[in-house]
Amino acid sequence: MVVKKPRIVIIGAGMAGLTAANKLHTMTASKDMFELCVVEGGTRIGGRINTSEFGGDKIEMGATWIHGIGGSPIHKIAQQIHSLDSDQPWECMDGKLDEPTTIAEGGFILPPSIVDPITKLFNTLMDHAQGKKLSDSASGTEKSDYHKLAAKASNMSQTSVGSYLRQGLDAYFGSGSEREHEELKGYGKWSRKLLEEAIFTMHENIQREYTSAGDLLTLDYRAESEYQMFPGEEITIAKGYLSIIESLASVLPPGTVQLGRKVTRIEWQPEINHEPMKMENGHCSRPVRLHFYDGSVMCADHVIVTVSLGVLKAAIHDDSGMFMFYPPLPSFKAEAISRLGFGVVNKLFMQLSSTHERKDEHSKGFPFLQMVFHSPHSEMRHKKIPWWIRRTASLSPIYNNSSVLLSWFAGEEALALESLKDEEIIDGVSTTLSSFLSHKHCNGNGYVNSEDKSHGYEVNFSNVLKTQWGTDPLFLGSYCYVAVGSSGDDLDTMAEPLPKDKPLASPPLQILFAGEATHRTHYSTTHGAYFSGLREANRLLQHYHCLGIYNN
Repeated sequence: MVVKKPRIVIIGAGMAGLTAANKLHTMTASKDMFELCVVEGGTRIGGRINTSEFGGDKIEMGATWIHGIGGSPIHKIAQQIHSLDSDQPWECMDGKLDEPTTIAEGGFILPPSIVDPITKLFNTLMDHAQGKKLSDSASGTEKSDYHKLAAKASNMSQTSVGSYLRQGLDAYFGSGSEREHEELKGYGKWSRKLLEEAIFTMHENIQREYTSAGDLLTLDYRAESEYQMFPGEEITIAKGYLSIIESLASVLPPGTVQLGRKVTRIEWQPEINHEPMKMENGHCSRPVRLHFYDGSVMCADHVIVTVSLGVLKAAIHDDSGMFMFYPPLPSFKAEAISRLGFGVVNKLFMQLSSTHERKDEHSKGFPFLQMVFHSPHSEMRHKKIPWWIRRTASLSPIYNNSSVLLSWFAGEEALALESLKDEEIIDGVSTTLSSFLSHKHCNGNGYVNSEDKSHGYEVNFSNVLKTQWGTDPLFLGSYCYVAVGSSGDDLDTMAEPLPKDKPLASPPLQILFAGEATHRTHYSTTHGAYFSGLREANRLLQHYHCLGIYNN
């Protein structure tokens, strides 16, 4: 009698899925213990990692940064496969761009004396919320003052990061009431308080892009201190993030990864007394049955689900009918999925046209532009600047002197961007830049020079490329965050396999869960997805007593 090997099917060929497959294969290949298969609904591997090209440059449509090189497994892999250096240009190839040029709506260049105090305030507030030490860039007096403001804000009853930040800003304004009514010469109708509040809002918008929370009032305050970052600088991968994915997949036997295999239904057996699952040609003796979009069926002993939290949310609410569990997921799992946040972050790439001309031969190219907008309801706002661009924070070349510019969008404006035509985007960005790049240079006394000066070139765009993570049915968003009403416990619940606590009632470890939304301290990151893939692979290896000394 031939004893069948356990069949493990991994849904999703992204970071979590391919990490799990890599681990399972490399640990057991010599023993030929498992039938291993990775099914991917799309036409490529990588998931939310998608390295591409635009305007002759290598760009990242999805994951972009190694978030801290100290201890990061992604950085280690990138070093091992020599992906950190390239002769060809890539997104942010210079590591750090020039210092940002911060401009207020209307073309007013803001000096460090106005920008830096608010930037330091915001960073101190976020450091305090995340349990970090105060920045060494601040002087001793500033450290004390900013720390007191952050402590005062955090001592108030807080539920969201958004409310905490605004309490901190209010405390800042209250600590220097003379600033509230100070008129600034040379800044049009901008007062100091309006500028400081608008700069603070700019940093809030950057934070929304970091976290994917469309509104920081929905981002849980308590969970911020649980989130962990690796030490060291944040860098991009010269040969592209996809090189990491390709390295993980390269050890798998041909045919292990099957593209274009969209799963629509997962049938599992929470109770042993379920009738055997019937197949067209007999019975399925394995406890899990996968149905695919093309009508085919595959049975498995274990399924590792690595789809995004957005897809899981749609599955439990049956919003799309494209992916579902039968029987439905138990309430403890479904409630955690519902409570956690899952946002949309999109990138907009714009290529400067060949007619783009520098008027000043000393110009270094398009600046790293930080944009400070009037409030959407302010009477002073430029009426033709579209609403969807007012909550972005920057527009910059992807590396110094690149002809490709990049801007980030989060929340409802990120979704709106997906439905806009290229012509609408070009018109909206061009209108915005016409306001910001007709600079009114101020001298040391704050007075505008007698003549306005242009930035040194005309800005014309020839091509546009936008990401569309929100409406892509395979993702339905970008990455997760801990929403108000949720907690780190829900991230732990996401990682629990099914069935739960019934080792004798039904086959164990039928459905396992991996992905960035299943890691309590490194959620929303590629390394969090990597760790989760290792976790679930190790869970199965331990189940079959083949983990041994190789556990990591």
